[in-house]
Amino acid sequence: MAQVLEFKLPDLGEGLTEAEVVRWLVEVGDVVAVDQPVVEVETAKAMVEVPCPYGGVVTARFGEEGAELPVGAPLLTVAVGSVEPTTGHRASDRSSGDGSESGSGNVLVGYGTGAPAARRRRVRPAQVPVPVSAAASGSATSSVSAAVPASEPVPNAAPVLGVTEPEGPVAVISPLVRKLARQHGLDLRQIAGTGRDGLILRTDVESAIRAVGEESASGAAPAARPEPDKSSERIALRGVRGAVAEKLSRSRREIPDATCWVDADATALMAARAAMNAHGSATGAKVSVLALLARICTAALARFPELNSTVDAEAREIVRLPEVHLGFAAQTERGLVVPVVRDAHTRNVESVGAEITRLTEAARDGRLTPAQLTGGTFTLNNYGVFGVDGSTPIINHPEAAMLGVGRIVPKPWVHEGELAVRQVVQLSLTFDHRVCDGGTAGGFLRYVADCVEQPVVLLRTL
Repeated sequence: MAQVLEFKLPDLGEGLTEAEVVRWLVEVGDVVAVDQPVVEVETAKAMVEVPCPYGGVVTARFGEEGAELPVGAPLLTVAVGSVEPTTGHRASDRSSGDGSESGSGNVLVGYGTGAPAARRRRVRPAQVPVPVSAAASGSATSSVSAAVPASEPVPNAAPVLGVTEPEGPVAVISPLVRKLARQHGLDLRQIAGTGRDGLILRTDVESAIRAVGEESASGAAPAARPEPDKSSERIALRGVRGAVAEKLSRSRREIPDATCWVDADATALMAARAAMNAHGSATGAKVSVLALLARICTAALARFPELNSTVDAEAREIVRLPEVHLGFAAQTERGLVVPVVRDAHTRNVESVGAEITRLTEAARDGRLTPAQLTGGTFTLNNYGVFGVDGSTPIINHPEAAMLGVGRIVPKPWVHEGELAVRQVVQLSLTFDHRVCDGGTAGGFLRYVADCVEQPVVLLRTL
């Protein structure tokens, strides 16, 4: 007899605690191989395909597409054992192999890959064992019922909403909803779900919590929940947008930031870039303005290491960091992300530019990993691409500073004692006032401006 194993959402690394189910790659009744991707999830950092460490038949799925699941919550159950598959059903083109159940390496924390992904096959419903433990949990009764013929009753199926039972499942999918109700001492059987087929949503539990609070305060019965304003649009703060909101809010709460700025004549920098591109390189890649500014940043941080640091608030210490991992802001369809160029202080302009290009393409395709979006020590923000001259950006917590760059445009400028039209850019530095005073911040910004106006200054550090 086949053994039913439960696969839980693994630790995706980088301190992530939850993920949103974006797309299921398998269905109930499919045959999967060890380490075959079974679901695509979106974390606060990136899109990730999660491989299953078991080979067998999928008997249940937990969580609808769009649901948020915490790390450790059940994803699916797999019946491990020999089955007689029907032919002709394949998974995505990415899946291939022989379906062996061994050879798993390490990709996600606690799980791994190594064996090739197998073709996904459909088995006859009558041959799929029903996981009693999955049905008893009440998290995927609809998925379980799909694994048996419609003419047969589903063992331990969820009761109809409204029927009171001392034990048994309730119409809840999200473990977060269960946890929220448990923390506030609510009985989920007494809550009417507003989701599809009576599913209890987080908003239902939150409404019940508010009703209990109002009843306790006034002693009166809770008022009926008001109808939502249909003219308003509500957008969930989750995924990348939620992570950005949390990080920016934390930065404002914890970092006493200040901003200084200066206008600089970038005519010589633009001429130097044109000369470098005219000369060409071994790879044929063009030198970008962002790559030049990144190289200027690393040179400036070598002179002013106070800004390449972080603050340990609990220990009341400033931690100066030996390596420069340079983040740069990139706008994508999924929102603003900050890929990180590792060891930027060891790279020349061409190397920095190539890495920026590679990371930018990965960001636009949604292929960035959590590791490529974390660990930065200083951020470069080129908001000039949006056609604006200046800004006061929020520091990328827990870093200590961010250099902002506006658009480079022709402006009247006094050059060598005469009024001339020059390529002018506004540079701004937002810094954590705990790590340094204005003199250090001003010195850093002035050095950056000098390198922009006279790129030959960089020759000292090459």
